[in-house]
Amino acid sequence: MKLLIDECLHTSLVAVAQDHGYDCFHVNWLGLSGETDWDLMPRIVAEDFTFVTNIARDFRKLYAKEELGLSQTSTEAAAIP
Repeated sequence: MKLLIDECLHTSLVAVAQDHGYDCFHVNWLGLSGETDWDLMPRIVAEDFTFVTNIARDFRKLYAKEELGLSQTSTEAAAIP
């Protein structure tokens, strides 16, 4: 699985994922910092990323419009005390 970590999450998560055997990248390291959700989506689809974000609700509408089998994971639930 190839992960793309959103800019709302710390870059240290890349090392954590890589230590667990995942191919992982951070939005900031790919020059995508500050890009809109709409601008990120083509890259996520084209490179078959599973997108890791803390604001999944922003991407749910975008994923619903895609015809491909997309994967998304969120830390949203984990952030709730």
